[in-house]
Formats: sequence, C-alpha cells, structure tokens
Amino acid sequence: MAGSTSDAPDDAPRPTERALSSIAEQIEAIDELIDRARSTLRVFDVDLSEGGWHAADRVERLTAFLRRGRGARIELIVHDTRWLEQSCPRLVAMLRSYGHAMTVYRTGHEARNATDPLVIADDRHYLHRFHVDGPRATLAFDAPLAARPLVARFADIWATGVPGLSGTVLGL
Repeated sequence: MAGSTSDAPDDAPRPTERALSSIAEQIEAIDELIDRARSTLRVFDVDLSEGGWHAADRVERLTAFLRRGRGARIELIVHDTRWLEQSCPRLVAMLRSYGHAMTVYRTGHEARNATDPLVIADDRHYLHRFHVDGPRATLAFDAPLAARPLVARFADIWATGVPGLSGTVLGL
C-alpha cells in the first residue's frame, strides 16, 4: 500500500557502543560527546583531574556547546573542587561567563562513595568509566535506553549536591 507506514525506511540512528581502555581514548570520547550534545551535558567525576578538562580545546568545545542552543546547560558534580579551582582557570573563567547555563556542585555525604565517572549528553550519548582507579569505560551514542540507568544514577548523585563553585566572586 502506497500510504503504509510499514514500508517507511527506519532512518532513526542506530545505537553504537564501544569499549575504551585508556584515559587518552576517554579524552577523545568526551570531546565527541560534547560535539554531539545539543541541550544538556551532565558530568560526574571525583575531581576532573583526568579527562582533559583543563585543556583550552575542551573549554572551547564547551563554550561552543553553550552557544549552539538557547537552553543549553552544563551540570558538573565532583567530590572535590580543589583541583578544578587550582588547575582549570579556563573552566573557572567559563563558569564566570556562563554561570546562567552552567552549575558546579560538590557531592553530598550520601554520594561520596560513588567512584564511576559519567559524562552524559542529551540523555542519549554517554561515557561511563567503571571505576576511577582504572581506565576501562564504555562509550555509547544514540542509546537512550542504555543511558536511562546512568541518567538516573546521575540524578541520584546530583540530588545530594551542594554548591561547589560559583561564577561570581563576593568579597568585602
């Protein structure tokens, strides 16, 4: 039948997943995730000291992401903000410029045992590092069903968050 939808081609993107075995692969994968992101980028890490977060190119990618869409948001949550404050001046400066679209939290007591960093883009693309002490991770694109438990995990961690870094500097 000419008007039948059953003959329509399935042009939805197919989920893809691949195993990563090094930090260098993860750095490249995070850049790919940022480039694909359109509305939300959610990051959980111990302190962002691994993964290329201090690099100028990473901040340029994050800035381009925020400029792509009016409602684009970045949500970062870490156990410890010291490395971020001391070693990521570009990211801290970006927070000052884009504080309306970017939030940095510190995990609350309830989430201090979380040790599996996550980067989730648009609730459909993700990098899940299995444990902070090892380099193994999974990278997936166009996989909203597979991302669902990780999105829920991030939400649980985020719910414990307390303000970590602010885009404003207050003083007397």
